[in-house]
Amino acid sequence: MSYDSTDPRAALAASAAARPATPTVYTGAELDLFYDQPPQDDDANGRTWYIHGQNMILAYTEAKPGATFARTNRDEYCILVPDRDTPADVSAAGGKGHTDGHALIIMPPGEGSLSLPKGGRFVRLFSPLADDRAVKCANRASFLSAHLNIPPFKSWPEPKDGFRIRIYTLDVPDEPGRFGRIWRCTTMMVNFLAPQVGPRDVSKLSPHHHDDFEQCSLALEGGSMHHLRWPWTVDMRMWHDDLHLSVGSPSATIIPPPVIHTTRGMGEGVNQLVDIFSPPRLDFSEKPGWVLNADEYPIPSA
Repeated sequence: MSYDSTDPRAALAASAAARPATPTVYTGAELDLFYDQPPQDDDANGRTWYIHGQNMILAYTEAKPGATFARTNRDEYCILVPDRDTPADVSAAGGKGHTDGHALIIMPPGEGSLSLPKGGRFVRLFSPLADDRAVKCANRASFLSAHLNIPPFKSWPEPKDGFRIRIYTLDVPDEPGRFGRIWRCTTMMVNFLAPQVGPRDVSKLSPHHHDDFEQCSLALEGGSMHHLRWPWTVDMRMWHDDLHLSVGSPSATIIPPPVIHTTRGMGEGVNQLVDIFSPPRLDFSEKPGWVLNADEYPIPSA
């Protein structure tokens, strides 16, 4: 791990747990440029693009005014409404909720619906149990076989007060020592990073890797460059060339373990990224104050 001294992640302690076995196979990164690819859904509700990870499915939607999206889901899922002035109404067994936009919504298992009176864009984040969404993903073929460097998906413990609709504003001020704006549920961890204005300082990048979980980097505004490096092993046949992926927005990139990676915002204006992990990250969850709804969701006991 290489972090600038001002990066809160520099304080993450090295795990004392046993490290995973040395990989015997590598997988590539997955990239979907929503602005440059046709949507998988294009109907009266709007246009939706889908991308698959080993343990997550992301659906990016540009909804038409009055659109309604109803589904029955087997576990919790998240709805990100990133823009202001995007009113959204949600309902599920036992409750309803409303946001004017710029919010993260956690939906309980079972029947639920989302309506957008004025339309707008939103993102849904599902676990791999959402089979009906998985088959729509443009990169579905990449995950017909399990990626061996990632353990099978396992959800985290249920919330202390039971499943229900939860709505969190994204308007959370920065706080010294805290990294981003992080929420978690039983299936996902979402980090709505602070918007970066102008290109990122080249002397303050953060090359690091994850031993056994993938990261989805969702670009909502501006442009970015993902720098990816697969570590060398004794078997040269596994080696990959370094990648430097220039992406605009909206787009999503799935970064597999144990790829060394760092991202540099490149746009002259606002560059907005969201980091997504499924299931939630334990190391971030163990940092006091980092997960904004930590008091609602227990950490696994083992």
